[in-house]
Amino acid sequence: MPTISVDKYDLFEALGQKYTTEEFEDLCFEFGIELDEDTENEERPVVDGVQEPPQLKIEIPANRYDMLCFEGIALMLNIFRGKQPTPSFKLVQPPSGDLETITVLEDTTKVRPLVACAILRNIKFTQKSYDSFIALQDKLHQNLARNRTLVAIGTHDLDTIKGPFTYEARPPKDINFVPLNQTKSMNGEELMTFYEKDRHLGRYLHIIKDKPVYPVIYDANRVVCSLPPIINGDHSKIKLSSKNVFIECTATDKTKLEIVINMMVTMFSVYAEQPFTVEPVKVISDHNGQTRITPNLSSRTETVEIDYLNGCLGLSESSESISKLLSKMALSAKPSSTDPNSLVEVTIPPTRADILQRCDIMEDLGIAYGFNRLPRISVTKTVGAPLSLNKLADIVRLECGMAGWSEVMPLILCSHDENFAWLNRKDDGKTAVRLANPKTAEYQIVRTSLIPGLLKTIRENKGHSVPIRVFETSDVVFKDPTVERRARNERHWAAAWYGKASGFEEVHGLLDRVMAMLRQAFLTHDEGLTGKDVGFSVTASPQKRDGYWLEPIDDEPTFFPGRAAAVYARLGGKTARIGEFGILHPTVLENYELKYPVSTLEINLEVFL
Repeated sequence: MPTISVDKYDLFEALGQKYTTEEFEDLCFEFGIELDEDTENEERPVVDGVQEPPQLKIEIPANRYDMLCFEGIALMLNIFRGKQPTPSFKLVQPPSGDLETITVLEDTTKVRPLVACAILRNIKFTQKSYDSFIALQDKLHQNLARNRTLVAIGTHDLDTIKGPFTYEARPPKDINFVPLNQTKSMNGEELMTFYEKDRHLGRYLHIIKDKPVYPVIYDANRVVCSLPPIINGDHSKIKLSSKNVFIECTATDKTKLEIVINMMVTMFSVYAEQPFTVEPVKVISDHNGQTRITPNLSSRTETVEIDYLNGCLGLSESSESISKLLSKMALSAKPSSTDPNSLVEVTIPPTRADILQRCDIMEDLGIAYGFNRLPRISVTKTVGAPLSLNKLADIVRLECGMAGWSEVMPLILCSHDENFAWLNRKDDGKTAVRLANPKTAEYQIVRTSLIPGLLKTIRENKGHSVPIRVFETSDVVFKDPTVERRARNERHWAAAWYGKASGFEEVHGLLDRVMAMLRQAFLTHDEGLTGKDVGFSVTASPQKRDGYWLEPIDDEPTFFPGRAAAVYARLGGKTARIGEFGILHPTVLENYELKYPVSTLEINLEVFL
C-alpha cells in the first residue's frame, strides 16, 4: 500500500482538532487506513538550517486514489467525521465563453492514442499546496499509471502558452524544445541520449524510445508543451506563482486516463477562486471527427438491495439509516423511488473510482457503522467443501502419486514455439491467449497444453537416472468469444514417461489405473463409437453404457505415426474425445533436446463433472 507523508499539525488544523498519536491512530483504524509512523519524537532531517516539521506517515489502500495527497486525506476524514459535506464538483465555462480545444492527430494511434485535459482557474498555491500538487502526480505515476506506461500527467502555466492545442506524433528529429529546467534546445533523439543515465527520467525512456514517432503537445504558436510520457517543456513550467493551470494527460488506457484526470482536478480544485469548479477542455479527434469534453465529473448511481447490505454485515438497518451512514464515506444515498423498503440508490462521486460494485458499497457501510461495533455473525451453519473440479483433480493426483509418478508444477506461461511449432502443431490464431507485451520470448502465450511444461521439466532434469515419470494436473486456457472475458480455463491432466524404452505401455497403464479409480469402465470396440462417428464433438448416445475406449490416430503430428491413440468417453449419454496419448515424434524430442523416447498422455478432466 502507498504511504503518504503529511505535515502533522497542518493536517490537525485542516481537521479542526488536535489528536494524540493514539487518538489519531484510532481514527485511522476506524476509517480503514493505518498510521504507520509519527515522526515528532524522532530525529528529523534539517534542510537549510530548519528542521523538518513532524510528519504523519499514513498507509492508504492501493485503490484509494483520492487519498494520495494531503488534500484528499483531510477531505475524506472531515466527511467521515461529519465536519464537511461531500463537495459537488462542477464544470464551468471559461470567462471568454469558448472552451479551449486540443486536436488529436491520427499518427498518435501509433504510440499513445488517448488524451484528456482540464484547466484550473485562479488557483492560489502556497509552498505546501504546490509541493502536494507535484507529489500527487508522482504518486499517481507510480501507482495507477504503472510508472507512466499507462498514463502520463503534464501540468503547465496556462498564462505562458496559448490555445488551441494539438496532440501529434512526429519523428524524433522533428521535435525541438528546451526540456524542463534546462537551457539548451534538443531534438527527440538528443533528449533520449541526454537523459539516458538520469536516475529519475531514465527509467521512462524505454516507453517510447524505439517508436518511429514520439507523442508531442503543441500550443497555437507551435511551442512544445510536453513530450509525454518523458518530460514537459521549460517554457510552460508551472511555478508557485502560477494562477491558471493547464493539465494534460496522455494514455494507452481509457479507464485509467479518466481516473487520473479526475483525481488531479478534484483534489486541487479546492484552491480555485470558486472551490470545486473545473474548466473543461474539448478534445477533437482529427481522423474521425469525434469530439468529447474532458474531464467527466458526473456521478454514477448504483442500486443495492438493503437485505444484501444488512445480511453481509449482520445488521438490520433501515434504508434511511443506511443512507446516513454512507454519507460518512462521501457517498450520497437515498431509498429507491421504485422500492424504498428493499432498495437504496447510491450516488458515487468522481473521487470514488474504487467503488466498482455493490460489495464495495457494503464495505463502506461496514466502515461507517464501525467494524468494532459489528455483531458477531454465527458461522455454525456454514459447511466448507472443495469444489468438485478440485476434488476430482486431487483424486487424480493421489492415484498418480501412489503409482510412483512425480508431480511437477511448471509455469502457465510459455513461448509460442514451445506450445505449437516444437510440438509440430499449427496456430490457427483462434486458440491461444497471447500476452500483449511479454517481457521475454519465454512468456508469450498462456499454454493450451500441459505437455510443453512436462517436456521442459524433463529437459532440465535429464541428468537424473531414467526412467523419469512426471505428471501435472492444472489449468490450460483457450480463447472463447462466447464468454464475457473472451477466454476460459480448462482443467487437464497430463503425464510423461522418459526412458531408454518408449514407455507407451507405461502411460497406457497409468490411464487405465486412473480411469478405474474414477469408476470409468473400459469399453470394447463394439461398445464404443469410432472417431468418425463422434466427429471429435459431443453427441448423444443414450442406448449405450458409460465408459471410455481408445481409437488409433495417424493425423496427429506430435506423435510418431502409428504409435498414438485418442481417448473417447461416454458419460450420461454424451460422447466426446477427451484426450490422446502416444510416443512423441523424433522432431519433438529434438526440439526439446531429449535423447531418449518420451510417451505422453493428456486428458481433459472437466468432462467427468
